[in-house]
Amino acid sequence: MAERLQKILSSAGVASRRKSEEMIEQGRVAVNGVKATIGDQAEPNVDVITVDGRSISAQRKRYLVLNKPQGHVTTLSDPQGRPTVADLVKVPERLFPVGRLDYDTEGVLLLTNDGDFTQRITHPSYEIEKVYVARVATPIGLRALDLLRTGVQLEDGMSAPAKVRIVYRDDRTVELTIHEGRNRMIRRMLAAVGSPVTGLIRTRIGPLLLGDLKTGQWRELTDVEIAGLQGEVVAPARPAPAPRPRSLRSQGTVGRRNGGRRSSPPNRGARSRR
Repeated sequence: MAERLQKILSSAGVASRRKSEEMIEQGRVAVNGVKATIGDQAEPNVDVITVDGRSISAQRKRYLVLNKPQGHVTTLSDPQGRPTVADLVKVPERLFPVGRLDYDTEGVLLLTNDGDFTQRITHPSYEIEKVYVARVATPIGLRALDLLRTGVQLEDGMSAPAKVRIVYRDDRTVELTIHEGRNRMIRRMLAAVGSPVTGLIRTRIGPLLLGDLKTGQWRELTDVEIAGLQGEVVAPARPAPAPRPRSLRSQGTVGRRNGGRRSSPPNRGARSRR
């Protein structure tokens, strides 16, 4: 059965549908030796489809979660020579990050070669929740909390209302739940209310929790987790304690195990506000 070229390229793990369209527009894609144009269709098992002169082949779908460390860019390559998330995930398939995390932000990052899955997670119409824990330079006041919960004026428009709670009693660690994916969203929101971010970690995407995955390590998603991210499960089975951004910790990693048990937070004097 004939399908649109951008869907075929996405399913083969070449790129997302949007990026595949750009590649077609740039003249990099051909079908049976003829340069393709937007709107062209092909049959994956019949037609010869090439990108930059190389034939594509279907890849098995892979879905990984990485606990991204600070100091890595969320790209497959970097012209400045900085470490990338691709340096941390060595697999035969060409996987792409699902959305982005800033260079100095750590936490949950998905990678896949399934373009439809990427579209589901990143498109704003699906309103997939993303949860972050931020350490800020100045305490969060009641006025700031109200603004975050109703929407903050940013240079590219108002933010959507966020769910917000104070994590530690010093009022300088806050958990925010948002569903937008604009660039540096959490950092800009907190700066706008007078509390610049000094440390940031993403702890959840949809029903997928960071759990005890160590910083810099990755694993395959389970079938249940994939189904949950695709909308078949509404929420996590249970809430998990919010880990602290790396800049808050004197040593260790998120969820580091000690003899099969999760280690205690390094600052025992910091308790969650109830």
